[in-house]
Amino acid sequence: MSSIHDLTTWEPLLRLVRDANAEQLAAPGGCFTGQITLGSWTLPAPQPHPVPGRALQVADMQDQFTAVERVQDALRADGASSVSYMVETAPDGRTLLHVVDLGPAVEHGVISPFVGALLLVEGAVPEPWRRLPEEVPGAAPAPSADPALLERTLRERLPDAIGATEEEIAETEARLGVALPEELKALYRVTRAQWQDWGDDYEAAGRVADAVGCELFSLDGLYIADAASRPCPWQFAANDAVVTAPDAAVQGLVGSPGWIVFGDNGGGDRVALDLTPGPGGHRGQVVMIDHERTIGASLRADSLTDMVVNRRDAWYTGREDNPAVAHVNIRALRSVKAAARPELEVLRIGVWEGEPIGLAPVAGLPRLRTLTAYPGTLADPLEIAGLTGLEYLSLGPEEWRVLLDAGAVPRSLSAAGIEVQGARPPLPILDLANELLALWDRPLITRTVLEGRPDTDR
Repeated sequence: MSSIHDLTTWEPLLRLVRDANAEQLAAPGGCFTGQITLGSWTLPAPQPHPVPGRALQVADMQDQFTAVERVQDALRADGASSVSYMVETAPDGRTLLHVVDLGPAVEHGVISPFVGALLLVEGAVPEPWRRLPEEVPGAAPAPSADPALLERTLRERLPDAIGATEEEIAETEARLGVALPEELKALYRVTRAQWQDWGDDYEAAGRVADAVGCELFSLDGLYIADAASRPCPWQFAANDAVVTAPDAAVQGLVGSPGWIVFGDNGGGDRVALDLTPGPGGHRGQVVMIDHERTIGASLRADSLTDMVVNRRDAWYTGREDNPAVAHVNIRALRSVKAAARPELEVLRIGVWEGEPIGLAPVAGLPRLRTLTAYPGTLADPLEIAGLTGLEYLSLGPEEWRVLLDAGAVPRSLSAAGIEVQGARPPLPILDLANELLALWDRPLITRTVLEGRPDTDR
């Protein structure tokens, strides 16, 4: 047994939970759940109040830090990165700790403390993360693209900069597996943006950023912003859809093998050259990849020359309606029939006050791949059998029970979610998750139950 399954690892945490929540734990069905990772944790203990007139100090929370650090040390010793747990009181008054190992087939929950998406097919990713850019015949650099003008402008702004050699540029191309556009080569011939070139002059980086219009990465920092560089949990990623309007300058992709990231705006948003533009764009245009979004990029300038010479810094990050995604709930569409259209990929059924909803209007739609339904909203969960292209399905426990008992869980699924609303006992949810995982012969969630010692239960 590894140390993460030893009671001594958890005793400080158990004392904190028991002391802070004795009344709630004593109530029938009372329990507390949480997660501990190497960098964060959820702990059902009250936030201490600082002394009036000063901020909260580390010492004020030392008991919590000590309890969590003991578990984190055990994770490191076991080569693990996280653990879920549940604390409850047995009928005879003992404190029980359930140590939960989700295993490799379950994403960590974002809403539920235990279960995120169930990964039914190893290595599978949602459809938007498989989408490659479309060919745009005739795509060409913008008229404003002028490597010579770009280089002259930068040399005027950065007369003392150290540029990259042709050998260094060639090494970067070999590493990335793509030829750098001439404008990008011109930029790095002026400055290679390496910290060692600036010595103790920390303002030098600022001068380069002012001259270029972004925090410039060194050649070693350049990377391809493909879909894999923008990971997202299945429970959110499955609800995205790639859509590119006929006149769009930028393709609405998660990532592209033609997005070469060369800088940052200082707030986490990446600056990239786009070699796979949309129908209304230009090859080599500058795009911004918003770190708060998981799909799409926004146009910043028609070319790198345009961005630098004309100091373009505006870009639009607004969200637009996506015709491939439909929301049926009390504040959006009022029927599944209104959502049914050939391009529909994602159907989300949320809070509902009317009669339960039927799925017949979307049966047979060629592109429908994601269905999420708030518990209790479906008139007949067995209608899901008519949705033959689903790769992600998220339902309430009762709806999953209907499908499991009827042997009707769609075999087309790559991942699944369990919609848990309100306070529900977590152990039946774990058992349900294991039933679904077993259908695909995937590694199951395991649980170790530890019994608190009398001094822990004080």
